[in-house]
This record gives sequence, C-alpha cells and structure tokens, in this order.
Amino acid sequence: MKIEINVPTSLNEVTLGQYQKYLKIAENNPEGNFLDAKMIEIFCGIPLSDSYKLKMSSATAIVDIINELLSQAPKHTERFELNGIEYGFIPDLDEMSLGEYIDLDNNVSKWEQMHVAMNVLYRPIKIKKGTKYSIKEYTAEDPDKMKDMPLGVAIGSLFFFYNLGLELSSHTILSSVNQQEMETIQEQLTSE
Repeated sequence: MKIEINVPTSLNEVTLGQYQKYLKIAENNPEGNFLDAKMIEIFCGIPLSDSYKLKMSSATAIVDIINELLSQAPKHTERFELNGIEYGFIPDLDEMSLGEYIDLDNNVSKWEQMHVAMNVLYRPIKIKKGTKYSIKEYTAEDPDKMKDMPLGVAIGSLFFFYNLGLELSSHTILSSVNQQEMETIQEQLTSE
C-alpha cells in the first residue's frame, strides 16, 4: 500500500495548535514508537492507522526530519498572514495595556495556553505604510484562531522576548556595576 505523506520542511508549515497537541501527547508518552506514530499523524496530517503501516525505515526518517525541524531557532517575525488576514507584532511594548500584560504574562510560559499569549502579541493590521503599521485594539475574544498560526512565528517571538530579557539583564548588571563604581569614587572623594 502506498501512502502519500507531506512532511513539513519549515517550522512555518507546522501550526501552533499541532505543536500544542504533540506536546500534550508527549507529556504522557515521553518516548517510544507510539509517540513517533503520533508525531507523524499530527505533523504530516495522516491518520494514526496509516502511520502504523509505514516501513520502519521510512517512519524513522520522517521522525528524524521532524525532530530536526523542531530543534531550529527561527528569527522573529513582525508580520504574517493567517486565513487571509495580515497580523502584526505589537509595535510598542511600552504601550501595552494592563489587560494585555496580564494575558501575556499568565500564558506565555505555558505551551497549552500559548495561543492566548500570541493573541496578545499579534493582531490584525489596520493600517500600514511601508514598514510601519498599526494593529487593532486588543480583545481577549477568540484566541483559538492563533492555534492556526505558524509555529515558527510563535517560537520566533519567544526567542525575541528571551533575547530582550538577556539584553535588559546585562544592562541592569552594567548599570549596577557603574553605580557601585560611582559610589566608591564618591566615598573616596568625600573621605579625602
């Protein structure tokens, strides 16, 4: 029996919802052939019964490709299209409302709720001019639509925040070191 399988070649060919589904299954089945079969089912879009019919060598090759894909670190994406609507990353994080911050903070560290965090970060673009754009006002309605967003976009935004956190931490450390140096100099001047 021949089975046609479309194996994703990019993280943007995998949806956030597929990844969430896979993680939920992997949580209860950390490794083994069942998890491999579910991986093929979820990411290649074939019935589980068909994944069991694959030659072991083919299944192993597909699982290796998908594992390699999932280990990639994508770049941050400002805009993407989903179901004919262009979405843009929140242009000014400093202008985030309390509600946006709460929804982002409560959900960004939980993969099963990541679509809620992505609903805060990416919203339909209202107006665009060149590389600049404005997005629609935040509403907590229908975050499930973000389960269809490209996984590469979601992971890229997480790396963006991780790198932003590292950069802020290094500036804070440098600032405190400079502050300590200034205090030491001031103490020396005062004592003299």
